Amino acid sequence: MKHARRNSLLLLALLPALGGCLRTTRSVMKTHPPEQVLSSSLDHIVKSTADRYDSIKTLKASVEMQASTGGGKQGKVVDYTSFNGYILIRKPGDFHFLGLLPAIHTRMVDMVTNGQTFTLVIPPKSRAVTGSNTITTPSKNALENLRPDMFTDSLLIQSAKPGELVSMTSDDRIYQPDPTKKYIVDEPEYEFGIYRPVQNSQELKTQRVIHIGRSTLLPYQQDIYDEKGQLVTVANYSDYKMFGETTFPAKITIRRPQDEITLNMTITELSVNQPLEDDQFEAPKIPANYSVERLP
Repeated sequence: MKHARRNSLLLLALLPALGGCLRTTRSVMKTHPPEQVLSSSLDHIVKSTADRYDSIKTLKASVEMQASTGGGKQGKVVDYTSFNGYILIRKPGDFHFLGLLPAIHTRMVDMVTNGQTFTLVIPPKSRAVTGSNTITTPSKNALENLRPDMFTDSLLIQSAKPGELVSMTSDDRIYQPDPTKKYIVDEPEYEFGIYRPVQNSQELKTQRVIHIGRSTLLPYQQDIYDEKGQLVTVANYSDYKMFGETTFPAKITIRRPQDEITLNMTITELSVNQPLEDDQFEAPKIPANYSVERLP
């Protein structure tokens, strides 16, 4: 017992010396808490998300967009020249996206859907694509997997639908508000999960996970999953502004991890709940000399 006690005392005496020899200290950027941290309940998060979605019946936006394709799977990234465009949404399913060629501002892409099927016209390539809003068989050409639902689901965040289950967990996110400044924020967040029960099973399928920053209780990210439970779209939201009486993110990034496509969108003008006419959602006419591909 005496020997054991003596050895223990000797080890304790050596620890400070060993610590000084075997450890190093390095500097890292210090994190800062947000100016305020708000709290909420799951019921309130469900209701506030539904209220934001329900409050918008129509949406008209002028946007600047920049697209990138590629990544680790391809071993390269291709960045495309930014362009201007317009987005029209009229619930329940009407959507119209018009992209203009840089500099000359003529039609580059024109996509319209009625909520079930879409028509996409690409004048510079004398090409058109038609098909269902829902992808049944993914194309090897990643750009052909871009469907109207990707835009509408990202722009208008839905809450839980009848029959879906919800959960809320707490976490933290660390981010740099301004890349030019050495200032990092450590912000508490809520993760609002929405799930669909599988019939005759104990399994739940993840539909969406909405990440909500607790400094504002506004979403900063949405993860969207397909019927197989695979992550198909990640939408990030920042630079919230007042457009009239509506608070809306001025910057939205839509990323498709499986297709390795990223769309960076900046909203320059936005109006909501203004009348939109039927002719604004008419499918673009396809000239006779265009090659037409019909997707499932």
